[in-house]
Amino acid sequence: MSKFKIISEYFSFLKENKKWWLWPIVAILLLLGLIIVLTGGSALAPFIYTIF
Repeated sequence: MSKFKIISEYFSFLKENKKWWLWPIVAILLLLGLIIVLTGGSALAPFIYTIF
């Protein structure tokens, strides 16, 4: 199974089972992941460390 297939199945699961409260959590995790990937991770490391 490809990565995109798993992701699309997860989103269809959220939509079909009306798990609307999970959408903000998924969006925040995707946004944080995108920020870490785009910045290379090293510049944001001190800020992420203070969050957790």
